[in-house]
Formats: sequence, C-alpha cells, structure tokens
Amino acid sequence: MTARHVLVSAAIVAGAFTMSPRQGTSPATKRAREVVALINTATPAAIRAYVDSAFAGRMRSLPMGAHIDFFMGQHEQSGGFDWVEVQEEAQGRTTALLKQKLTGDYTAISVQVEPSAPYRIAGIGGRPPRAKAAAAAPSVSSDAEMAEAIKQYVTTLVKADVFSGAVLLAKDGKPIYAGAFGEANKDFDVPNKLDTKFNLGSMNKMFTSVTIAQLVEQGKLSYDDPLSKFLPGFPSAEAAKKIRIKHLLTHTSGLGSYFNDEFERSSRARFRTVDDMMQLAKGDSLAFEPGTQWSYSNTGMLVLGKVIEVVTKQDYFDYVREHLSKAAGMVSTDAYELDRVNPNLAVGYQREFRDDGSKTFRNNIFMHVMRGGPAGGGYSTVEDLVRFAEALKAGKLVSAATFELMTTPKPEVNSPGYGYGFSVDPETKVVGHSGGFPGISSNLDIFKGTGYVAVVMSNYGGGSQPVVEKIRSLVKARTRPTT
Repeated sequence: MTARHVLVSAAIVAGAFTMSPRQGTSPATKRAREVVALINTATPAAIRAYVDSAFAGRMRSLPMGAHIDFFMGQHEQSGGFDWVEVQEEAQGRTTALLKQKLTGDYTAISVQVEPSAPYRIAGIGGRPPRAKAAAAAPSVSSDAEMAEAIKQYVTTLVKADVFSGAVLLAKDGKPIYAGAFGEANKDFDVPNKLDTKFNLGSMNKMFTSVTIAQLVEQGKLSYDDPLSKFLPGFPSAEAAKKIRIKHLLTHTSGLGSYFNDEFERSSRARFRTVDDMMQLAKGDSLAFEPGTQWSYSNTGMLVLGKVIEVVTKQDYFDYVREHLSKAAGMVSTDAYELDRVNPNLAVGYQREFRDDGSKTFRNNIFMHVMRGGPAGGGYSTVEDLVRFAEALKAGKLVSAATFELMTTPKPEVNSPGYGYGFSVDPETKVVGHSGGFPGISSNLDIFKGTGYVAVVMSNYGGGSQPVVEKIRSLVKARTRPTT
C-alpha cells in the first residue's frame, strides 16, 4: 500500500465489536456491500461520484487521488471480491469476509459509518479473515508440493503485474523454492534476479539489534544500561536517564521518528552518516514514559546506531559490515550510497492510476534516503538474508541463548509482539522483520523449530505481503502435527 492508501485505511477507529441481532441488515453492512461493488467495478469516475456522495467529511478531506489509488489498487490486487458473509457486525461498523477472485485468498474489510442517516462512510480498513477462511487451510504433504504451490501463486500475481521481486524459501539453509520476477529497472527493461539487491526498509533494525546484542555478550554494555551512559544529553539529560537500551530495542522508549518535516524539506544528500541523521532527531522528546507503551520508533533504532559508535569507537557502517555481514557471509548487503555506482540495485516503483483508469508507475528515487542507516534503508538479497537467518540459528552471530532472548516477546516493557529488534508472533513462533515504503516491500520469516526460512523482497510498494501470507499458510500446513 502507498502512504496515501494508509491514510484511507487509518480512518477506521479501533474498537470492540458487539454482535447485532439483525446481522447483515445494518446501514454499515449495506455500505460495505457498496464498497465491495465499487472495488469490483472500479473506475475513477465512479469512485469520485461515490466519495462525494457517500463519504463523511473527514474521509472526503483526503486527496481524491488517495481514494482512486485505494479502490483501483484493491481491484487490481484482488481481481475483485466475492462476498462471503458478515464476519462481525456492531452499531456503526461491519466487517465482511471476502474471497479474492485473482488468487482465491480470503480477506476481510471493515466499514464504519456515521451514527445517523444517510450513514456516510467514516472509515475503511482491513481486518484478519476468520470463519470460512480457517476452513480453507491448505493441505501440504511435501516440500516439493509446497514449492509448486508457491510457484503457481507467485506466477498468478506476476501475470496480474502486482508482484515484482524475488522469493526464496529454504529449509536448513537449502533452497526449496527460489524465483525472481519483474523488472529491477523499468527504464532499461532490466529483469530482477536472485542476486538483485532490494531495499530492506526497516529490516536493517535486525542488524542494528544483533550488533547491540554482540556488544552485550562482550560485556561492553547491558540491556538495562541507561542511554545517559552513552549519550548523556539526548534527547535531554532527564530523558536520557530514563531510557534504557532495552526500551530502544523494543520500541518502548517514547521516542518518535526522525523522518520529520526537516527531512522532507532537506536534500537527501545531507544525510550519510549516523551523526548526520542524529541531527534530524535532536528536537525529539518523549511521548510517554519509557517502558509504559509501545510505539514504533525509527529514532530509537538510530540512537542504537550511535550507541554502537560510542562503544566501539568505530563508524557504524564499518562495524556492522565487519561483525555482522562478513561473519554471516552476506556478500551483497550494505547501506549503499545511491549517488555511487552500485551494481544490481533494484529501483522501487509505486503504482498510480490515471484519470482514464489506466495504470502507471512512479519510481521512488527522490522519495527515500540517499543512504540507509541503523533504522532502515539498506539493501540486501534473498540469498544473503537466508545466510543471515542461518548464521543466527547456528550461533555464528550471537549465542543460542541470546537469539532466543531477542526473539521472544517483552511484556515487562509493554512489548508483547516485538522482542529485541525482531517481530515476534508468540502463537506461531515466526520471528523476523518486514520493511515497507513506497516502492519497497520486504520480509524475512524465521519459522523457529522447523528449519524453514522465507524471504520475500519486492520493488513494488506492498508487493510482498500476499506472498508472505501464502508462504506462512503453507509452512503452517506443512508443519502441522498429523493425527
């Protein structure tokens, strides 16, 4: 999804559902059916007319281009939807279970309406599919069968031009399925390959966190150390005493994002070192007391990069290159400076729609950073990321105990779904990280205890997510205990 799509989805207000005795007949359900019908027959003219007549003021205030991209994008990615059933219904809100015509996947969409007639739409957003979706879980009897299912699924997406990138599923470090699709550079018709370097987005956070863990193992710092021990004045003397290393690792520090208004107004060429990036963060302050809430923080991970420099007395990029990339055998991974010559780098593309409904692409060259850093923006390949995962599991980067510590939830600091630099699903034991931005969509999944590792990297915004979810469902089916 693009940033503008997120704006549309973000208009949904979170809240608990209560079942309605007249399920399926509420104003919200009627509007949900209209939304699905509009997605299925999407044209810019119809979208404009519907937004003007059926959307509430807050939704209408969003750029019309955002609405057009959202509805047209939903149509393209799904091939249209079949209405399955009402998943949940409450006063003013309905969640409908849908089936994608393109892939057969189940999804759910939530529509919220105003409390009085004409019940204009106040928000639209995605929800996890339930009920019949669970009954459609795949049955997989072999790795070869799983590989064929991935191949067919990705090929379907590629034919619809909703995926461009590379996919690698491995077990115990050996590829089960590998494929590359689409173009790394549309201007010159350069195809993507398995060794194409894709932007990592936020996946760099894993590298920063593992490097911090190495320093902890060496006794050079502690997860409980206050930030003041290394940066006594950031963001202020008082705040530095409250923030602990573990808060920075878990997004519970209260710091925000240094990708702020100054960054948007500035030349990207200004920001190449950790100190350059820290200049953007110097006005940050705590949004809450450290350890009391969870809020995704690019600034927190950037600060950890500076801590690494203070502790090691080395440049962050040099240190990570030597102690992580080289140690893991990652030969095509770095925070490349984009005004240099960098072989095999994919250009990122974001889908847009013209007034006549035809699709076009805009590259992201002038949107993202000139050079990635501790919080994200570097480059890697699907093969290198499997090497990274295998090195972690084999104890080549940190000990087995530390790897386990990093990839378990941290409820004691209000981080139930994130460990030390790794996303964590406590139920499935899948750990890793994703990265997203216009023209960037990457993900690493380590299926703990199974030997499986999956990497999906796309140079289409939002492109990796359907493939990620498909592989997760297949691996889950493959590793499901038999009775």
